[in-house]
Amino acid sequence: MIVAFSVTPLGVGEDVGEYVADAVRVVRESGLPHRTDAMFTSIEGESWDEVMDVVKRAVAAVEARAPRVSLVLKADIRPGVTDGLTSKVATVERHLAQ
Repeated sequence: MIVAFSVTPLGVGEDVGEYVADAVRVVRESGLPHRTDAMFTSIEGESWDEVMDVVKRAVAAVEARAPRVSLVLKADIRPGVTDGLTSKVATVERHLAQ
């Protein structure tokens, strides 16, 4: 499964990069395939429990320093698919090249 999520600290001012970095650090240390862009971090794993544990810990890292946290999450639950983070993008790129 792939989960794209965004964790936003609230009540800490406009500059939230330092807080978001805490969440991304948790994802990177998880060892699961992941990508971070300007809006979301995507993480891929074998099971709901495996991926959601990382999301929960990423939220907790931000929550430890912010009075309020917003979480946006989108999941693609598709058993048996591996390397979806790369293959989905490659498919779109292949179609664009035609």
